[in-house]
Amino acid sequence: MAASVEQRLGSLPVFTRDDFEGDWRRVASGGFGQVFQARHKRWRTEHAIKCPACLLPDATSSEVNCLIEEAAKMEKIKFQHIVAIYGVCKQPLGIVMEFMANGSLEKMLPTHSLCWQLKFHIIHETSLAMNFLHSIKPPLLHLDLKPGNILLDSHMHVKVSDFGLSKWMEQSTRIQYIKRSALQGTLSYIPPEMFLETNKGPGPKYDVYSFGIVIWELLTQKKPYSGFNMMPIIIRVAAGVRPSLQPASDEWPGEVQQVVDLMRRCWDQDPKKRPWFSDVTVETDMLLSLLQSAVADPESEALARKVSCTRRLRGPREVSEEVGQELTDSSESQTHSWNQRTHSEEKVESTPILSAASLARPLPQARHKSGVQVSLSRRLALCSRNAHALGGPGFASPSGSADYLKQVLHLSDSESLVPSDEQLHLCQNKVTPLHFLVAQGSLEQVRLLLAHEVDVDCQTACGYTPLLIATQDQQPDLCALLLEHGADANLEDEDGWALLHFAAQNGDDRTARLLLDHGACVDAQEHKGWTPLHLAVQNNFENVSRFLASRQADPNLSEAEGKTPLHVAAYFGHVKLIKLLTAQGAELDARQRNLRTPLHLAVEQGKVRAIQHLLKSGAAPNALDQSGYSPLHIAAARGKYLICKMLLRYGASLELPTQQGWTALHLAAYKGHLEIIHLLAESCADVGAPGGMSWTPLHLAARHGVEGVVSVLLQCGADPNAAEQSGWTPLHLAVQRGAFLCVTNLLERQADVHARNKVGWTPAHMAALRGNMAILRVLIKAGARLDTQDGVDCTPLQLAFRSQKQGIVTFLEDKDPSLAILGRAEPGAQTEV
Repeated sequence: MAASVEQRLGSLPVFTRDDFEGDWRRVASGGFGQVFQARHKRWRTEHAIKCPACLLPDATSSEVNCLIEEAAKMEKIKFQHIVAIYGVCKQPLGIVMEFMANGSLEKMLPTHSLCWQLKFHIIHETSLAMNFLHSIKPPLLHLDLKPGNILLDSHMHVKVSDFGLSKWMEQSTRIQYIKRSALQGTLSYIPPEMFLETNKGPGPKYDVYSFGIVIWELLTQKKPYSGFNMMPIIIRVAAGVRPSLQPASDEWPGEVQQVVDLMRRCWDQDPKKRPWFSDVTVETDMLLSLLQSAVADPESEALARKVSCTRRLRGPREVSEEVGQELTDSSESQTHSWNQRTHSEEKVESTPILSAASLARPLPQARHKSGVQVSLSRRLALCSRNAHALGGPGFASPSGSADYLKQVLHLSDSESLVPSDEQLHLCQNKVTPLHFLVAQGSLEQVRLLLAHEVDVDCQTACGYTPLLIATQDQQPDLCALLLEHGADANLEDEDGWALLHFAAQNGDDRTARLLLDHGACVDAQEHKGWTPLHLAVQNNFENVSRFLASRQADPNLSEAEGKTPLHVAAYFGHVKLIKLLTAQGAELDARQRNLRTPLHLAVEQGKVRAIQHLLKSGAAPNALDQSGYSPLHIAAARGKYLICKMLLRYGASLELPTQQGWTALHLAAYKGHLEIIHLLAESCADVGAPGGMSWTPLHLAARHGVEGVVSVLLQCGADPNAAEQSGWTPLHLAVQRGAFLCVTNLLERQADVHARNKVGWTPAHMAALRGNMAILRVLIKAGARLDTQDGVDCTPLQLAFRSQKQGIVTFLEDKDPSLAILGRAEPGAQTEV
């Protein structure tokens, strides 16, 4: 067979296994055969080698020859949305193709949630590929268009594959073709005429039908006719039944509804009523252009926190009772033992560290611990359970005997000298009597126990020392006693929290002083990089913040996301702490990883006094974050009038564009903030500034149908005839949106009713396509011509006729009977194959 292959290859390059590195990775397999990824030795590039089922050892000679002929033709076709064919591999027999890093759309749809813009891109680029194939003379039909043959490169651009590899199927009988399609999972993409007509071969409208099913699959990210076998699918398709869009489609945006309308025309039962791909590309280009105009909101901080509260830590009896509750499901014997207890659990009261206002909103990745994250007793109980389940070692007392434990428990007023099972069980996770006595707050009993030379830094399995418990429980006298006996002031828990973090979070300056006097590190950073100063500032503890500053705490240390204490103070609007930090040398324009400054955060949260102090101190009003947003952009987008005014007074630039190209005026227009539009216009902002894709603020207002904003912008001198990069004027967009008042307002300001975009559409074309009778009447009254042809020689009447907008067709024919004949004739009429 290999010799036969070489004889028929002609100019088609021939590869062998030796041309590629030895590691062939199979990336796909199915009824079509197998696809391997291999690296070319000399070119150093990745390629896909597709071994279709028709090239398997049992393939007939005619099948192989037919496929190779098609591969030779395909190799000559070069288009940006068509997968490149490089040649044929002899061993194994396969087609050497361009490797697509993101695989097929079929694999992506069930595993990724695609945004609307990406879906529109895929639909548009697929239509471009199909239009190219159908434009070849003679047209090259695909006959197997499906998500499995729509591939995505590393930038998520579409490249259609296998557009010629399915031609060999035409050599089969109709029944063989249908059966093979069913086996390969492509039956759902076959149009009804293939089941109903016996003599007519497939034509270009075959691919258009398949494209309609692909659109449905993209919109819903589901498989068509899922769960049905071959005959039920054939019966449904032949009867005109199509996959359902309900109920999800009810909540889709307006542009998607237009895609749905296109989809339904593509899968029409009558092939003659299906659009040509030359027309489809015009519609998809328009829809994509409209969707791309969306303005991204300025990034909000990803804010999260742990709820902070101080809980009373309990003595041994209370701890053991809670342990009983925690371990009720650990084993049957333990459940029986614990449930004999009749003591009711005491209610736990919590004291918020933050104000009610700050608790009502998220914090900037704020670091908190409640007690010791949860109540100490619960954490110790959980540790105890884990140690028991793992068969961990028991508690080893200094004396090495249970008598020592009995003695200490007696000191803590236990009713019995014999420890209970619960108490012994707690001790299995290195919870010592010293932990319990510190938690009980028994200063004299702790002093007595320390006289026995116990390990003052003993740690539970969770890393808690007696000093940590005393610090979190705000017991400075106990802290002093433990420190006098050599407790380490820098020991950390499993999250990297040092004792000074807990003191700072609690606002306990007395304990903080004790810790620092005994060698605690003033700039200790926990695992997320937060220092004690970050925590004191976050919770607005001026006393601790001043004390830490007096001990040379670094005000410019940043946590993992780059926030300094000044970022935190600015976000919460703690003005006194902002003044303190700036006086201590905090950098006013310190940057987070996303390049936001403290001023960005203060503006985002609307902290006017904090903003005022930062600006007076010299903060840069035109600093840009990683998306190109300045504080003025954020204020304009959020409708902060007074803050915008303040920023402008301190020199904020009106003309700075974001990375998308939007000025502050664009954002205010997009959001509909009329006061800010007036303010910016009065401050000499350019009302015609071209933003992303050359959209002006008026384009954005017209696109979103905000009549008040359109009116204000026009009053401020906005040009109603400015064209963006695709030739759309604000009037086009207002008509497409169906915004009647915006249309009349633009027309009153001399908007050009004859303006044409790059595909030749006038506002009248748009109104006819949308089926909006009221707007079409207004346009005609303003002088719109009904015989204007677009780029494919289509008039508004013809567009309405082909879009099945019968009301518009009747209205236009009645309006000008001379257009009726022209309207019924298909522009650039093509005959079906």
